[in-house]
Amino acid sequence: MQGDVCVCVCVSVFQRREETNVDATVYMNFMKSHCCYNAIPTSCKLVIFDTKLQVKKAFFALVANGLRAAPLWDSKLQRFVGMLTITDFINILHCYYRSPLVQMHELENHKIETWRDVYLQSSNHFLISISPEASLFDAIYSLLKYKIHRLPVIDPESGNVLHILTHKRILKFLHIFGKKVPKPAFVGKQIQELGIGTFRNIATVQQTATLHDALSIFVERRVSALPVVDEQGKVVSLYSRFDVINLAAQKTYNNLDMTMQEAVRRRTCFFEGVLKCYPDETLDTILDRLVKAEVHRLVLVDRADVVKGIISLSDLLQAMVLTPAGIEALLS
Repeated sequence: MQGDVCVCVCVSVFQRREETNVDATVYMNFMKSHCCYNAIPTSCKLVIFDTKLQVKKAFFALVANGLRAAPLWDSKLQRFVGMLTITDFINILHCYYRSPLVQMHELENHKIETWRDVYLQSSNHFLISISPEASLFDAIYSLLKYKIHRLPVIDPESGNVLHILTHKRILKFLHIFGKKVPKPAFVGKQIQELGIGTFRNIATVQQTATLHDALSIFVERRVSALPVVDEQGKVVSLYSRFDVINLAAQKTYNNLDMTMQEAVRRRTCFFEGVLKCYPDETLDTILDRLVKAEVHRLVLVDRADVVKGIISLSDLLQAMVLTPAGIEALLS
């Protein structure tokens, strides 16, 4: 009889382990079972730039269309060769800015192909794309492995770009259509318990620092947003890469000596706001807040609003999809 009890206990433990394993892979399996084409919206805006276009005009076009990036077409090679993003704009400003009294002729005169010739001397960038038939799991893997924020979906037959996949689009697709799958147990756990996010050596910028200081941090630390803090380390705002494109919209990129306080004040309708979260909030709560607000990250703070970490969409996709697949450390 005792032997039978022992067998029952062992089987029960084994079953619980199996259920836990299946539970943790729900989102991974969801992403593997849906292709990139499924996540493409019915209607969306796509702008393509020829590499012979002036850099300045290209950034103005991004602003006018409310976009963050555009695929680049090389008419000589007759193929897509890369992406022009806000990161390029930041790198150009950081590279050529001297003072408000010195005009940045490079920004005024460079064509996209000229900038790429300069930039690619110190970088081995190449176009990273994906097929519409590839799984969303593969798309997430590419986004995180190559540390990119935009992944062109290219038709292998026509060579046309169909869509630009982003972390935000993939998470929104999961939020809409993933309701049919059971929620794994870990989404009910506190974010501090799960350890999702960046908690050490957080990149921040003082509100008294200059905008050029912020651009230097963007370039050197390769972060996508900076919490703007006061002298006590309390977050007062958030300045993202996308906010930098406002400098093109307002034609104020020749004055990077303004303080962050002034730069934040000059922001227009693109302002995302400071969305915060707390260590004792659950992953489910944080996911819901990110998707509804359509932002790319939350600032983790204590009850005094002192910055303690950053939780980005990349962090979430790593933890929810890649880690259950045994793929670790793509964000390190």
